[in-house]
Amino acid sequence: MGELLYYNEEEEWNRALLLYNAVLKEICTKLEILNNEFKLAHQYNPIEHITSRIKSTQSIARKIRHKKKELTLENILRYINDVAGVRIICSFTSDIYRIADAIAKQNDVTVIKIKDYIANPKPNGYTSYHMIVSIPIFLSNDVIDTKVEIQIRTIAMDFWASLEHKIYYKFEGKAPQGIQDELRECANIISFLDQKMLSINESVQHFQDDYYHNHPIDADISVATADESKNGIVSIPDSIKSLFSTIEGE
Repeated sequence: MGELLYYNEEEEWNRALLLYNAVLKEICTKLEILNNEFKLAHQYNPIEHITSRIKSTQSIARKIRHKKKELTLENILRYINDVAGVRIICSFTSDIYRIADAIAKQNDVTVIKIKDYIANPKPNGYTSYHMIVSIPIFLSNDVIDTKVEIQIRTIAMDFWASLEHKIYYKFEGKAPQGIQDELRECANIISFLDQKMLSINESVQHFQDDYYHNHPIDADISVATADESKNGIVSIPDSIKSLFSTIEGE
């Protein structure tokens, strides 16, 4: 990156990369913990997979110049919100909001900006849930709040976005109107598919609830699991919470 900056800021850029790499590790660890909790509570894996990346130097330079700013470290930190980025692929649209809410509720996470392209899709049909959050990174002699972009999508949304990007790349971002119309039609099909899969999943959940209601013995065996599934959380009794950090006499 040093050779792209107008000024000799290579050392400062390397320090910035330290923070961006650290914030990716922090958010990915948080997501892994949340995913494990959801699996315990819901008996299914709401997060299909997670990817993370540091934005390429060419993309950063192109974005800064598009904003008509000098390519300096200060401008990168100020104007580029997605230098560090995480993409979460979910099973169902309901999981997107559940995961976003769980992230926002963590007391060391500050939500800076939200763009809900599911409720309000882009004109080209793009749907996803975007969050810009900051997380404190603890260094040996400092604490620095560092921002990271989080994109949350279903499998279907990610499929459409990935192929749309490849197709537009071939036209250098200027696809013919006919191609744009077909991609938008595909986006509508993807949205219908997500709604249909969510409806099927809810029907399965209702079937399970009815089964346990009509089979009280099985329901007794699974009562804790069923309650947690409805609440979407794993509850730790107050009586033992403190024991996780308590040392007794040895």
